[in-house]
Amino acid sequence: MAKCQRCGKGTQFGNNRPWSRKATRRNWQINVQKVTVFENGRAVSKKLCASCIKSLTKA
Repeated sequence: MAKCQRCGKGTQFGNNRPWSRKATRRNWQINVQKVTVFENGRAVSKKLCASCIKSLTKA
C-alpha cells in the first residue's frame, strides 16, 4: 500500500463524476518514491511522498 513513512499520507478515496453524474468509486494514489535519507549520521532507505522529499531538500 502506498503510504509515506514520514507524514503518514496514504491513498484517498472518492467518486468518478462523469457528465451523467453517475457516481462510481475510485482512488487516488500518492506520489511515493524510494529515497535515501541521512538520519543520525547514517544512510537510511525510506519511502516518502513527493511533498516530504521537497520539504527535506529545503531544510
